[in-house]
Amino acid sequence: MKLTLNQHTLIFLLLSIGLITLPHINNIPLPLFVFFSLLLIWRFVAIWKSDYLPNKLFVFLITVSGLILLYNQHQGLLGRDAGTSLFVTALGLKLLEINKERDLYLISYLAFIVAASQFLFQQSILMAGYILFVCCALLATLVSINSYKAETIPALKTAAIIILQALPLAIIIFILFPRVEAPRWMMFDQQYSARSGLSDSLEPGSISQLGMSDELVFRVKFEGDIPSPNQRYWRGPVFSYTDGKRWTETKKLFFHKYMDKPVYTGNAYQYTLMMEPQEKDWVFALDMPVSYPQPLKKNALYQLINPDNSNERTEYKISSYPQYNTGYITKTERKDNLQLPAQPSEKITELVTQLHGFDQSANIFIQSVLAHFSNENFYYTLMPPLMEDKPIETFLFESRYGFCSHYATAFVYLMRVAGIPARVVGGYQGGELNKIGGFLEIRQANAHAWAEVWLQGKGWTRFDPTAAIAPERIEQDVNIDLQIATGLVNFTPVYVNASKAMSWMKQVRQAWRSVDYGWQRWVINYTSANQSKFLDTLGIRSIKSMVYWLMVAIGLIALCLAFVILKNKRSKIDKELMLYQQFCKKLAKAGIHKQNGETASTFSLRAQKQCPELADKINKISCIFIRLRYEKSLAEDDFSSFKRAVTSFKV
Repeated sequence: MKLTLNQHTLIFLLLSIGLITLPHINNIPLPLFVFFSLLLIWRFVAIWKSDYLPNKLFVFLITVSGLILLYNQHQGLLGRDAGTSLFVTALGLKLLEINKERDLYLISYLAFIVAASQFLFQQSILMAGYILFVCCALLATLVSINSYKAETIPALKTAAIIILQALPLAIIIFILFPRVEAPRWMMFDQQYSARSGLSDSLEPGSISQLGMSDELVFRVKFEGDIPSPNQRYWRGPVFSYTDGKRWTETKKLFFHKYMDKPVYTGNAYQYTLMMEPQEKDWVFALDMPVSYPQPLKKNALYQLINPDNSNERTEYKISSYPQYNTGYITKTERKDNLQLPAQPSEKITELVTQLHGFDQSANIFIQSVLAHFSNENFYYTLMPPLMEDKPIETFLFESRYGFCSHYATAFVYLMRVAGIPARVVGGYQGGELNKIGGFLEIRQANAHAWAEVWLQGKGWTRFDPTAAIAPERIEQDVNIDLQIATGLVNFTPVYVNASKAMSWMKQVRQAWRSVDYGWQRWVINYTSANQSKFLDTLGIRSIKSMVYWLMVAIGLIALCLAFVILKNKRSKIDKELMLYQQFCKKLAKAGIHKQNGETASTFSLRAQKQCPELADKINKISCIFIRLRYEKSLAEDDFSSFKRAVTSFKV
């Protein structure tokens, strides 16, 4: 290769590699990314200063240093993170060993692997588009290595055409090729990064921390009507035990064998729930779930659990009844949900007495407590004061500022003092409706806590004390954007007249989220189980028929591509070949014969050396022929010029 071609190709290749590895800045340890970046910069400088390249001994020492750094950062070489870091480090080290064209091919293939590894960390449609773009640039590098002229734009255009031609085949293989999911033992106990979300314990104020997060938890698409905001309670963990500060789940769930079966009334909601990856095995179904797919199970607290949770995005079809009666309460349930950490204080006892907790029915006492929250200057806030000592008593008699968890825990505590079984339920409430896609998005800011009280003849009944002090929290959607921007609780929709730009931006965002939802459902969530269901609708129910369909589809696409690629007019190609053959015959008379398998460019260079006096004419004819033969963008008079040049050529 000439020096100019080397420089052009190397610049193109190094820029492509830089773009490919850039997203990994969030995936591999920073020291390793800095190590790779230094190697990349070093190789960039060496394009013009070749003396700066290290010798073999120095390369060996750098390689040993890279391996030590790699092991130090990961304490091993197995797993997703360590494996990706290994490939990135190897790619950086290989850059220092570019001596010939073969090295360019090896580096390009290694870069493709590094690009594909990005999907182990993120599978969004934006990342897919980005990786497709950088792979196009990398493929253009390979095109420029093998092209007659190493120009950037034509190489990118050729690479884009190749990718577009390959996409139909990729789609068919994606749909029909049997999907094999890796067993868990191959994950090497990969530790996933911590995700924010509900905890298995509840302290007043813990949920308020999630009120400032727009992280997506799950999406829900209903078949038919969508429940109103005040019915959107997505059930999560149930907290029955308290030490006075913290509320936790009960571990005694054996009583489910003796529980009454719930009775459901009214109409059921049918919906598809797509959970985002999470560490817990909880599935937040609409209260109260009645039918759900395997492997989901409903525990004694009516919470859905996925025992096979693999920390992956999963979709479920669920039915829920908003109206239900859970029946009688077992002795164990009653004992667990009357538990108190100690004797209540005199202030608490006086308040319960004042609100008729000891001398009236449970219904009257409940309404008295809710009226107390509503009428006694209690406030709803995301930033309540700290209540480290006796949080419930401090909230009821001193601060009176709190979030949903303050109201729910205080309400349940007062119920138990009055001898009424009660417990706290955590989960999510509400959800933003995406009008374009017709689905709900539930985010961490929708985290909520409410109370359940057992009532004679009704069973476990939901009461939300937050509604007594801030009914808009239940009846309206949370305005997450304003809540995060201002740090204040905000439920009021943005003024329509305040800014048309804001309304337009919201529509664009919802449109994009709708596209992302489709991408997650139909592409990312296309597991082996979903593939079987989809192919079953097409009548493909066995591996044998799947293979037949795959072969037929690939064959049809290959024929279509062949027709498109080879559809040039035969007559024109014949004229070009006939004229070129005349040119070769004229050179043969001078003893310059074109060998079998010899390319036009190679033959041209050899002929120019043997007949230097005709070098310009030979080069001109060869260049025009190659352009006519292999390039689509041609000048109008190229064929005429070629014909005149061949006709006038004499040896």
